[in-house]
Amino acid sequence: MKQRAAEAALEYLGDGAVIGVGTGSTVNFFIDGLAARRQLIAGAVSSSEASTRRLAAHGIPVLDLNEAGELAVYVDGADEATRGLHLIKGGGGALTREKIVAAASRRFVCIVDEKKLVERLGAFPLPVEVIPMARNLVARQLARLGGEPVWREGVVTDNGNHILDVRNLGITDPVALEGEINQLAGVVTVGLFARRPADVLLVGTPSGVVTLTRDA
Repeated sequence: MKQRAAEAALEYLGDGAVIGVGTGSTVNFFIDGLAARRQLIAGAVSSSEASTRRLAAHGIPVLDLNEAGELAVYVDGADEATRGLHLIKGGGGALTREKIVAAASRRFVCIVDEKKLVERLGAFPLPVEVIPMARNLVARQLARLGGEPVWREGVVTDNGNHILDVRNLGITDPVALEGEINQLAGVVTVGLFARRPADVLLVGTPSGVVTLTRDA
């Protein structure tokens, strides 16, 4: 199902464009499929060191976002997604770079298998990237919001920061909660993608791919 969604995303490539590429097991299928079509793109901006290595191994040029400018399309997975195209991301620890690349892209195509499609976000623990010295400060503030933050021990992000995974949050208003958590001192970013949701959600199922769009 992941591979089906990833292969469907290849149809969104623009001729000669620079694209954004995310992180994770579903995106790995996309990168492998992209290798056979690399002549269609000018290069890729990667959201993680792991994806950068995989792209380079396929001979796909990896560009710096500052040099690339606005991107035509960004393809990435999600840990949870709703039919409103709001997402939880960051299970792989690359949420800050993922959010930056998504913001720099004209179109965000999210690829998931049907197990990731939910009615309401929050069963998957919400990742929050924090400055290391502020980890306990932020954890106390997240607890006041009703969550149960747990430090992802032994994990340091590509930006040198820590991650708190927040369990048992009732996310009834993803846009408002994203803004509230992002304003906490010490937070780098939160893994809610609601203010800038996906534009297209490709859901892999046993019988094919279901396409959901914001316009719909």
